[in-house]
Amino acid sequence: MAEIKIVGTAHVSQQSVDEVRAAIEEFRPEVVAIELDTARYSALKKEGRDPTVQDVLEIKNFNTLLVQWLLAYLQRKIGFDVGVEPGAEMKAAIEEAEQRGIPLALVDRDIRVTLLRFWNSLGFFGKIKMGWALIISIAEIDKGQEIDIESLKDQNVIEVVMEEFRKFSPNGAKALIDERDAYIAHQLLLLKAQRPEGRILAIVGAGHRAGITGYIDNPPTLPAFDSLTREPKRLPWAKIFGFAVTGLFALLLAAIGFSGVGLDVLLYAFLFWVIIHGVLSALFTLAAGGHPYSALTCFGVAWMTSLNPLLHAGWIAAYVEAKVSKPLVSDFRKIYETESLAGMAKIPLFRVVLVAALANLGSLLGTFLYFIFVFPVLGIDPKIVIASGLGNMGSWITGIV
Repeated sequence: MAEIKIVGTAHVSQQSVDEVRAAIEEFRPEVVAIELDTARYSALKKEGRDPTVQDVLEIKNFNTLLVQWLLAYLQRKIGFDVGVEPGAEMKAAIEEAEQRGIPLALVDRDIRVTLLRFWNSLGFFGKIKMGWALIISIAEIDKGQEIDIESLKDQNVIEVVMEEFRKFSPNGAKALIDERDAYIAHQLLLLKAQRPEGRILAIVGAGHRAGITGYIDNPPTLPAFDSLTREPKRLPWAKIFGFAVTGLFALLLAAIGFSGVGLDVLLYAFLFWVIIHGVLSALFTLAAGGHPYSALTCFGVAWMTSLNPLLHAGWIAAYVEAKVSKPLVSDFRKIYETESLAGMAKIPLFRVVLVAALANLGSLLGTFLYFIFVFPVLGIDPKIVIASGLGNMGSWITGIV
């Protein structure tokens, strides 16, 4: 019967590199399975085509891409501090397998699917919480906080870390850990079925070892394979929120118009919408290091895009920033190689994506602040104006009907 051996590693550990080489030497597997997908394997081998700048602009998945880059930076920074390149143990597995003529199997889920499911699972406040935690983690690492990498492979420490992550973000842990455990287990069992008498050595992150082992020991508990790869069906909350904002703003203007407080108040209510969205989007664009042209564009379009759930100010700002800064395809490599956030911020492509994300954030903040401060700015009582306006509007509609 085929035998599966799982080696749990830390992705920036020299000891893990040594353990991988020793495991291949001692176990002498027929197949080496590694926790990589095709895209990450090509990146590790420095093969394949980097996405073009146009690809990034057309996909418009700026927030997910930004999170991916920051997570990669955090892992790389830890690697710099301990003197080991991130993914070095996977490289060692690839090199040993190639030298010995052992077939390689890429058994992890496509990183784009994982990130999409992870990001979509968080919800609005979960994304804010995760973004803040990521910023804090990077700040602590940049300050030189030491991390005992080897202790992270200890089973007790892993259990504590996994439990804390599940408390922090249950849905995020499911997408990043549980689903990938199941996906990798599916792949290993498939390899086992294809080689009834073979030996399969799996190189995975230490945090995945327990979950994968549990599934392999009890295959009936595995979720259906297609449930791990398709995009989960969910309500388009962002669009629903956008349409709700549009409807609420239109209703508010109509209520003010029918309330009899005067057309000047109606005009000020509209101008306040234009100014608060334009100013905040422009300021956030500049905070991202965006060009003044990008900020000026944001100021001009933010009030319109905030009323259109299918369009965002950040998308338009990203196109302008790309035209001005002219990022290159080589910027992708630079982003994954830079040793500091300051260096990353100087890379044109990173700035394009950061501009898109922060401009959208500024516009979203403008929407919330508008509905909080519009009545104090106008100096009117919202209860009286809305009640009077809706009442008069109802009478007008009844008269027409």
